Amino acid sequence: MHIPLASGAWLDYEPDWLSTDEAHDVFEALQSEMAWEQREIVLFGRRILQPRLIAWAGDLPYRYSGQTLEPRAFTPTLQTLLARVRERSGVPFNHVLGNRYRSGDDSMGLHADDEPELGRDPVVAIVSLGATRRLIIRPRQKQRRERHDQDLGHGALLIMGGTCQRHYVHGIPRQADAEGERISLTFRRLLRAP
Repeated sequence: MHIPLASGAWLDYEPDWLSTDEAHDVFEALQSEMAWEQREIVLFGRRILQPRLIAWAGDLPYRYSGQTLEPRAFTPTLQTLLARVRERSGVPFNHVLGNRYRSGDDSMGLHADDEPELGRDPVVAIVSLGATRRLIIRPRQKQRRERHDQDLGHGALLIMGGTCQRHYVHGIPRQADAEGERISLTFRRLLRAP
């Protein structure tokens, strides 16, 4: 499903991009293949623990929230998914950031993937595995009240493109009714090292 947004931004959403069996196998493999860790980030000048676990893979370092993720090899499962996401999107992604939400208490604040090494209008693809969680998407301009919330379920693919990272922010709020764990894989194309 193609969802046009304002100012040249758009979303492509496929709720069943991976079959239930495929999604289950990938979810289980990534739990053990990836090196999950909880890191400190700088938020409003304070150092805090991220309210989720992260892991990553890519040929170039990636910098966000005051930390640099050094290059790390793609696991076999990530390599297979990378090829499929590249084919579906037409974008030569070369980095993936995994976020592991252990429960509905884990979250990610509103942000845009707008680091300089991603270029002016990067395309970002999200593969969601495990528990369904709500992705909220809001315009950066506070006076615009449009909302584009999307529940991302097991095996879903969401691609954010056009001017999405320039004009919108997105995040995963705490969700008391979320049952179980979720892994989100965010694919990016890094143009250079930070």
